[in-house]
Amino acid sequence: MLRNFLFIGAGGALGSMARYGVSYLASKFIEQPLRFYSTFTINVLGSFIIGLLFGLVSRHQISPLNYLIFATGFCGGFTTFSTFALENIDLMSRGQSFQALLYTGLSIVVGLALCRVGIWLAG
Repeated sequence: MLRNFLFIGAGGALGSMARYGVSYLASKFIEQPLRFYSTFTINVLGSFIIGLLFGLVSRHQISPLNYLIFATGFCGGFTTFSTFALENIDLMSRGQSFQALLYTGLSIVVGLALCRVGIWLAG
């Protein structure tokens, strides 16, 4: 168990550094009003990577430990949107489209609202 935590932590550190690297490069080449493109790129790339890893571990082409390192660790540090995307795909593939839609809608609406509340509370 401790070994898994350490591997996930190492993957998460790499994912966080990769996120910073992409954001840093974007700040050098993209004007301020369009910087959300770096976050968009990170989110969609992370979604692709976690989907690829899920497919590979499902077909036993990578080990569960490698999945933990790269999906939970790297993608978790790179973006949490990738997990959000995978959970929605899982809900839809199990025929729970309403729950997926509810999860998506609530995540966006409540997330934006609470972000705004946090900004307001900070002064």
